[in-house]
Amino acid sequence: MDQVWGDLLFLHWRVDPARVERWMPPGARPDVHDGSSWVGLIGFEMRRAGFGLGHPVPYLGDFSEINVRLYSTDDQGRRGVVFRSLETERLALVAATNPVGVHYRWARIRMERSAEGTGRIGYTSRRRTPPGVGAATDFAARTTDEVVRDPLSVFLTARFGMHHRVGSRPLWVPNTHEPWPLRRAELLHCRDGLVAAAGLPGVTDDPPESVLWSPGVRTQFGRPRL
Repeated sequence: MDQVWGDLLFLHWRVDPARVERWMPPGARPDVHDGSSWVGLIGFEMRRAGFGLGHPVPYLGDFSEINVRLYSTDDQGRRGVVFRSLETERLALVAATNPVGVHYRWARIRMERSAEGTGRIGYTSRRRTPPGVGAATDFAARTTDEVVRDPLSVFLTARFGMHHRVGSRPLWVPNTHEPWPLRRAELLHCRDGLVAAAGLPGVTDDPPESVLWSPGVRTQFGRPRL
């Protein structure tokens, strides 16, 4: 499965690893940087998703997404993510993925961007259906030209798979992508209820410690394995 992720806005907060341990699939544990685990609120544009480069799925291959994710590692040294929720405008995607435990939620989403490369970028969303019907988010930032390649940004974005479970069975879903082209961004506002709806109330009451923007990367997902 090939995808292009574009116009990404990454907001991140510290969390106690013990607070997110319960959501780790069997064999995975919270990954830690600077004494903390982290929770991310990420908005982006999914583009040309499909099976192989040049074969996007009509309609379902292009949409906005906002996800809440945690950071995981395992005894094999694999460093991945664990998704707590994924907002999408595509109801068919919700129906297709929920039976295998991928937490896509049907939502109204709007993405706004001003001048390409520098300017304002923002995402808003409101969930249409349970669980957490009405859960909403509204965040925006001003992008800059400042290139970021520090240890925290690498920790948060150099992730090459997803730790997941189907029932009691753990799975690793690998993906490959080039290094993220990351830029510093200046938060304009964040009024978020998705992180609380994902089980972490209070986290987004404070400003995020990291705000990053990226024009995007092309990714390729591999076959799930143990």
